Amino acid sequence: MSGNKKIIAVIGGRDCDGSLYQQAMEVGRLIARNGAILVCGGRTGIMEAACKGASEAGGISVGILPGDDIRDANSWVTVPIATGVGLARNSIIARTASAAIAIGGEYGTLSEIAYCLQFRIPVFTLHSWDIKGVVAVDTPEEAVKFAFDSEEYAAKAQGNNEDL
Repeated sequence: MSGNKKIIAVIGGRDCDGSLYQQAMEVGRLIARNGAILVCGGRTGIMEAACKGASEAGGISVGILPGDDIRDANSWVTVPIATGVGLARNSIIARTASAAIAIGGEYGTLSEIAYCLQFRIPVFTLHSWDIKGVVAVDTPEEAVKFAFDSEEYAAKAQGNNEDL
C-alpha cells in the first residue's frame, strides 16, 4: 500500500451495550490517531461508536451501507457509500480492509469475519466470536496495535489459518 493510508475495518453489531460502545469509540479514536481510515457498515451500534471515535480524533470513516440511501448512515460517517446490495455489502467491507477488528456482534459480524478470513485479512476480536483463524484481544489498544502490525499478527496467527 505504498503512499496510501491503511484502511482498517471495524465490524460489530447494530446493537451494543455501553461498555462495548465505549470500546468501539476508543478503537475508532486510535485508528484515526494512527493515521488510518476506518471502514464499517455505517449504521448504528458498534459502527456508530467507531465512527464517532474516529471523528472526534479528526479521522476519516467510510460507511458501506446496505441500502440505497446515503442518509441512512450514522451522523459520524465521513464518506457514506450506498450499495443497495443488503448484507452482501459485508464482502465489500472485508475486501476494502487490510485488517479487521470485530467488537461484539452476532451473525452479521460472523459473516464479515468469515469474508475477512476467506480473503486472508487478519481479524482481531474484542468480546466477539472466538473461532479458528481470529486473534482474540483484551483491549482496544491491543486490537489497533495488532491491526497496524502485520508481522506481529502473522507470528500470533501462524498455523491458525492453514486449513481455511
